[in-house]
Amino acid sequence: MSDSNHNNSQQVKHQREERSSLWPVEDQDITAWTDHYFNRSKKVVEKFGDQTVTYAVFMRRPVVSAPGLVIKWLEEMARKRNFDLKIDLRYAEGRWVGAGEPIMYLTGSLCHLVDLETLLLQRLGPACVAAYNAFTMCSDLHSVAFLAMDARHCAGTDMAEIMAYAASVGADRAKRKNGALGFIGNATDATAHYFGQERGLGTMPHALVGYAGSTLRAAEMFDETFPGDPMTVLVDYFAHEITDALTVCRRFPKRASQGHLSVRLDTAGSRFIETLDPPSSYAVLERNVPRAIRGYRNEQELRYLVGPGVSAAAIWTMREALDKEGFNKVKIVASSGFSPAKCRLMAEAEAPLDVVGTGSYLPSSWSETYATADIVEYDGVARVKVGREFLIRK
Repeated sequence: MSDSNHNNSQQVKHQREERSSLWPVEDQDITAWTDHYFNRSKKVVEKFGDQTVTYAVFMRRPVVSAPGLVIKWLEEMARKRNFDLKIDLRYAEGRWVGAGEPIMYLTGSLCHLVDLETLLLQRLGPACVAAYNAFTMCSDLHSVAFLAMDARHCAGTDMAEIMAYAASVGADRAKRKNGALGFIGNATDATAHYFGQERGLGTMPHALVGYAGSTLRAAEMFDETFPGDPMTVLVDYFAHEITDALTVCRRFPKRASQGHLSVRLDTAGSRFIETLDPPSSYAVLERNVPRAIRGYRNEQELRYLVGPGVSAAAIWTMREALDKEGFNKVKIVASSGFSPAKCRLMAEAEAPLDVVGTGSYLPSSWSETYATADIVEYDGVARVKVGREFLIRK
């Protein structure tokens, strides 16, 4: 790793250590948001006497460890409540964790820990699964830069922060393990620091193209407003992806030749991009990556390769059209359903992508995000419910 990359990584890690103001630390807020039976347990312990306990925190599926935000919150709670907390982190941030393996052990006052479990688990499980998804996507498309565009799909600002953090953790692992470019930024200012950025990234939504009345006019408006910024132009609004992309390139030849112009494909899955249909979709892959369509493919895989919307065939078609007119430095940005499965197929089809905008690293099956915590020691004595003996610390 170069010195600049190391310094950037250290800076991002430091910024992660700053707890978000969104997370509750006041007792009345914790009581309001925690499971009632934990609140009742706290009252029982207060009545009959405290014990020092050890919790094992684990998940039922493989994940990438993303405990940073949770640990900082727990440490702050320990300071605020003035109790000793020992955290035995078995899998450091960014490490792969097997199903059922404790990510960490927490040792401290039962009275002070018992009502924190709900909030702890809410913030750990989804982050670890999202980090795992981000890692696989970045690893499969290792030469493609990713932009996290999940904020609008999150259930509030708490989740948006957790997901941005998770994407940065998964991307860092992919960079270390596979030399991936990974996530270079995200869409909002509030969480841009997780990616080493000062601000969110992005240029224009479909609404701006609609407002302008044409794709070209939207590009001109953007250029006049942000003349020094790189420009990414959405080209699917009027279903003239190829025509509008070339029109914008011809209008801004300097941007195009300097690599400061990108076209973004976000075509709806209800239609093919301009010039494509099923036969021509197969033909463009046959010209460029014939092996991608020679093996067995299920229906979903075929859709990613040659179906409507932003398929591998659509991306290859755009690249061919740009290169044919000499716009080989114009970048292609793709969005629309770029999940781990779609990224894997895009890699197999060697889709000529420069950037992927995605929110689809968010866990799609929320039952997989459930983190679990069990007490495995009471005042130093190993004890856990039958069936969970594997959690006892060794």
